[in-house]
Amino acid sequence: MLNSWILAYSVIAVLIAGFVRGYGGFGFSMIAVVSLTLVLPPAEVVPVILLLEVAASAWLLPGVWRQVHWRSLGWLSLGVVLGTPAGVYLLANVPARPMRAAIAVVVLALAMVLIKGLSFQRIPGPRAAAFTGVVSGVLNGGAAVGGPPAILFYFSSPGGVALGRASLIAFFLGTDILAGIVSATQGLIHGRTFHLFALFLPPLIVGLVFGGRSFKKTDEGLFRRRVLLLLIILSAASLTRAIWD
Repeated sequence: MLNSWILAYSVIAVLIAGFVRGYGGFGFSMIAVVSLTLVLPPAEVVPVILLLEVAASAWLLPGVWRQVHWRSLGWLSLGVVLGTPAGVYLLANVPARPMRAAIAVVVLALAMVLIKGLSFQRIPGPRAAAFTGVVSGVLNGGAAVGGPPAILFYFSSPGGVALGRASLIAFFLGTDILAGIVSATQGLIHGRTFHLFALFLPPLIVGLVFGGRSFKKTDEGLFRRRVLLLLIILSAASLTRAIWD
């Protein structure tokens, strides 16, 4: 059992991370993992966050189902499947810390360029989507940070923020289910995981609800800037942690 202070801190951390996820469609894992590993062992945190990510996507997806750009998502997912084995190979042969630092630097640079106004004139085609998926798969398999390429892909296209947010929700549901299956086969999900999942599910849902309501009140330009700013902050945090570790 968690003591009262750790429980209170953890609930607040999950609530905040859930709000960000409900608002932007991403960001929950990085915020929650960074916050919770300050008070709980990483081996306990990562599996339960994975289950919470699946729950978050399952909660959000029905409300955005019609806004998902399924064509690009299909090519993106194909790329993830193709790229993940290469990422796993890198994980086994390249130190994780320099990989995370390099990824964070690249994402920071791209997000800063995009926040200045660079964007595509149309939604990229199958080749670009598949290539982005391969990059996501490599990064996810090699450093568990496959989200940024997909985030940049959708929020630099003219499809609208609702389309990008909805497509990311569907994208993360698929990747998280895949990761959950792999984790279960490795024995990383057990009784303690489900106990923590039950504790953190209510604050997650509250955060998702209020985050979703905030999204509906935000205009597209402001939302896009906030998403890119959030990506910059999360990437900077990842880079700082990689250097600190």
